Amino acid sequence: MPAAIKAWRARARWPSFLADNQREEASNVAKFTLQQAADVLAVKQVVYEWGDELDLHNGLSMRATDCLADDVRYNVGGQWREGLEAVEAFYKGRAEAMRAGAGLMTMRHIITSLRVTFDDADHAKVGYLLVFFAALGDGPFDKYCDPLAVADVKMECRRDEDGEWRITLFDSGQIFKRG
Repeated sequence: MPAAIKAWRARARWPSFLADNQREEASNVAKFTLQQAADVLAVKQVVYEWGDELDLHNGLSMRATDCLADDVRYNVGGQWREGLEAVEAFYKGRAEAMRAGAGLMTMRHIITSLRVTFDDADHAKVGYLLVFFAALGDGPFDKYCDPLAVADVKMECRRDEDGEWRITLFDSGQIFKRG
């Protein structure tokens, strides 16, 4: 355990109603420094903003959302895309093809069981479970819609020079998909 965490735990004040052994137990559960805890929240926010962008704009406003790094590596549509421009081109092409066919889908990306680990102060790995719903047209929908896919997602994030966290890698593997 790093000395800084040990020192913080030694200084931590726990509620007086806790017995000594309970205070020791509580001090041993801290997994992150205070800065890392704040960074976990910032990383989670970037992941949620990515999901909202897909849900609300079908990925067409990724640059404006500012959740992807310019050099992002992104696995979508069964193919790796290198860079933000390639990701934008994929979503633009998909939207054009959908509009030319049956129309745009309403999507919802439900992100759950999100976990964050740090390689260093400016690089994080993220894993979560994604439950993906999609239906043609505009909601609300009154007919049953089961998930289109359930996937294990891996992301990597980086704190850039401006202090903002951005996604540098997106990859997923579907463990359940609609037949």
